[in-house]
Amino acid sequence: MLENQRFIFVTGKGGVGKTTVSAALGAHLAAAGRRTLVVVPTGTEKAARLLGVPAIGNTPVEVRPNLYAVHIDPEDAMREYGLMVLKSRLLYDTLFDNRYVRGFFRGVPGLREWALLGKAWFLSGGASGEQQRSGKEGSESSFDVVVLDAPATGHGMEVLRVPRVIMDVAPGGRLRADAEAAWATLTDPAQSAMVLVSLAEELPVTETLELAHTLADEMGLPIGALVLNMLKSPLFSPTERATLLDAPVPTFPEGAEVALYYAVRRASSETVQEESANRLEELRLPTVRLPLLPEEPSGFSDVEGLAGHF
Repeated sequence: MLENQRFIFVTGKGGVGKTTVSAALGAHLAAAGRRTLVVVPTGTEKAARLLGVPAIGNTPVEVRPNLYAVHIDPEDAMREYGLMVLKSRLLYDTLFDNRYVRGFFRGVPGLREWALLGKAWFLSGGASGEQQRSGKEGSESSFDVVVLDAPATGHGMEVLRVPRVIMDVAPGGRLRADAEAAWATLTDPAQSAMVLVSLAEELPVTETLELAHTLADEMGLPIGALVLNMLKSPLFSPTERATLLDAPVPTFPEGAEVALYYAVRRASSETVQEESANRLEELRLPTVRLPLLPEEPSGFSDVEGLAGHF
């Protein structure tokens, strides 16, 4: 699954485990023989722990064969982009070392989001038409695929909308050419895929359905897969769950009633999980089901185990 695209955007509601999913997906693609880069904009300590390295810096580091990781800081990415455009360290320093200019750029809506998305796209081999005509490839490293552990839904949507905003308001030039090229990559299902991560719970599922509608129907972006994360293994059959949910349970159980009390709670949880997962079937997406681990994933062995589910 997702073995052909070169840019994968992993998003979902906050708290659904996007970083864990991004690491597992990266491990899966690397094991399939693709030179894979996992891009981490935030939460670098957790990502480093999952990938089994002391830290993740702003230079791609190989964490396992074919698997690399990098942290993108928007400020650093903006600086790097400015140097690429101006082609002069002296001119860049003269302009951007001015604190008023720096403050202005920090306040421009969308620039930080473009710095994040543009850098990740660039690392995937992205190049504007101008660069392609001049024979300059977009990426300084030959990665086959970039997996972007994107911000949570709201901010993630802002990141994805930035290229269109730039295309609508920016005059002709390098910035607009790059935005057009990035948007062409993002909307091409042969090159890119959006991966939606959700829990089988009411609120995450509702947000995932809304997100899928916005991405596919309003923005025309290809959704490659749905990941249902942290699924509990059923302890009861549907018939047993129905029986337990009909059982009278005391508010303050004692003795043997305690076991019944927790059995009913588990049956209720399993019912909600099943009903929530069924709601997502209307999306008709390839679905990866990741189990709830006994403890929070804390190392690469956990990531490898989850990668096998892809």
